[in-house]
Amino acid sequence: MCGICGEIYWDGQLATESRLKPMLCELERRGPDDGGTWVQDHVGLGHRRLSIIDLTEGGHQPMRDAELTLVFNGCIYNYQALKAELENLGQTFVSHSDTEVILKAYRQWGMDCVTRFEGMFAFALWDDDTHQLLMARDRLGIKPLYYAPVKGGVRFASNMQALLTAEDIDTSIDPVGLHHQLTLHAVIPAPHTILKGVRKLEPGHWLIVNPDGQIYKKRYWFLEAKRPQGEAAPKTEQAWVDAIHASLKEAVHKRLTAADVPVGVLLSGGLDSSLIVGLLHEAGVENIKTFSIGFEDAPEEKGSEFEYSDQVAERFQTDHKKYLISNRDVLPRLHEAVEAMAEPMVGQDAVAFYLLSEQVARDVKVVMSGQGADEVFGGYFWYPKMAQAGDGIDLTDPEAALNAFRPYYFDRSHQEWLEVINSQYHVHDVTSEYVGHRLTEPDADTFLDQVLRLDVTTLIVDDPVKRVDNMTMAWGLEARVPFLDHKLVELAMSAPPELKLRDDGKYLLKRIARGLIPDSVIDRPKVAFPMPALKYVRGEFYEFMKSILTSPQAKERGIFNESALQKLLDDPEAPEQFTAIQGSKLWHAALLEFWLQKHVDKTL
Repeated sequence: MCGICGEIYWDGQLATESRLKPMLCELERRGPDDGGTWVQDHVGLGHRRLSIIDLTEGGHQPMRDAELTLVFNGCIYNYQALKAELENLGQTFVSHSDTEVILKAYRQWGMDCVTRFEGMFAFALWDDDTHQLLMARDRLGIKPLYYAPVKGGVRFASNMQALLTAEDIDTSIDPVGLHHQLTLHAVIPAPHTILKGVRKLEPGHWLIVNPDGQIYKKRYWFLEAKRPQGEAAPKTEQAWVDAIHASLKEAVHKRLTAADVPVGVLLSGGLDSSLIVGLLHEAGVENIKTFSIGFEDAPEEKGSEFEYSDQVAERFQTDHKKYLISNRDVLPRLHEAVEAMAEPMVGQDAVAFYLLSEQVARDVKVVMSGQGADEVFGGYFWYPKMAQAGDGIDLTDPEAALNAFRPYYFDRSHQEWLEVINSQYHVHDVTSEYVGHRLTEPDADTFLDQVLRLDVTTLIVDDPVKRVDNMTMAWGLEARVPFLDHKLVELAMSAPPELKLRDDGKYLLKRIARGLIPDSVIDRPKVAFPMPALKYVRGEFYEFMKSILTSPQAKERGIFNESALQKLLDDPEAPEQFTAIQGSKLWHAALLEFWLQKHVDKTL
């Protein structure tokens, strides 16, 4: 719901508004309604506000409360219950905002307050008494938080663009980030980014900057993937369906009611967003605002899902708007979408979400979206393959886990990466090392449990979740994702694997949806968000990508081996030029270089 930034120094430097204001300019689209700064000696905080809760001046940030000063991005969905609890404990409030709840919760419980928050959040809090800057990010990384160590201090912001307004950030390529970018479907897990000088706080962590400059991080949430124990645990299939149904209804309800403005739904025509609309209707919500987008067809693929979203809109009589975008309108707007990317993102639907958000923001400030359902409930085609490959393996053996995971997800082998990337950027196989370690973390019952946990806590964070945040917030539109409610995620992660993979995946959601939304939506094959022009790279799209990859800037940077790049350009639709999950390797390469020229070189 906002954009935050700030800086702190420990070497005698003073914080200044002259450094905060350029950062705030880069954050203005995230928070077009209000802005503010607070500077005290060596620390400064900045904020851009999208007014969702407490629309009065009482919600203005930075928010000061005696010795505490806070900037906050996101929403604490249980803020009203927490406020009542804190008042009973003697805390007093002067606003109706969830921002003030964070301040009083910190005063009452210290940094353990984050364990009590239900929602999406990234915040920074300055404590005069301890002379500490404290930062935190929500459990599932729905809200971003970047930071950059600089000479004698640290700066932070909601996006990388804000940090890159200063000239003292190291913008050279991080080889570890580059390896992740081109092998892990453009996912660069925190704390790395594509740039050496910019880091990001891991989901489910808080961070403290001490007066002497020491930085301390702590993980406050760990997702278990084990079957529940005890009398209250679901015992039958129907009990699991009922438990998930109740938890999902509660997740949707929280995201509807924690707002002082209307809330709409991004309706793709798939099961997940259609189910959100059905649950809102089931709860008695009337005149639901829904929004859909479609693109021109390609010979191999339809460009819209209107035939399905129309059925849902008709079933529930929603206030529905749909937008059809022609291919001739996509390429000119691609520049804008990449401008809005805090990091290089290759998902085809980034542009789609950007263009849809532009239209939706004219009607509402908050929307719900179906992101996360496939990862939480096992909806992708590669999950059964991984489950079969990992059946019976030693769950503590990283190499065995990798052998079951890598063939179905990695975009390139390490050897191919070495052949594609020039030697000055070479590193060892850091992606396999990282994934092997994360897959074999404790407290998972099966290999599929390990895979889904990695996806939910890491891979999704820096793919669809980040994409939706960046593209919606570029238009001052807040996206809420009920399938990533942490209580729902914890419950779903404990469900038996067979209740996820049955019936081509997402079996539990299909059971909940049956009789509520049209059968045609439930039973349709799973498809990615259709945007054929960026999958089948032809014509002007191909020429654009070629011009980027063969530009003087690209040649000077020298990321890609020229002979390997030429082979890619010669036949971008050859089977080997698509990844295991059907991404275009040419688009992946072009998007990375495009992003670097726009945000680092600043020549586009």
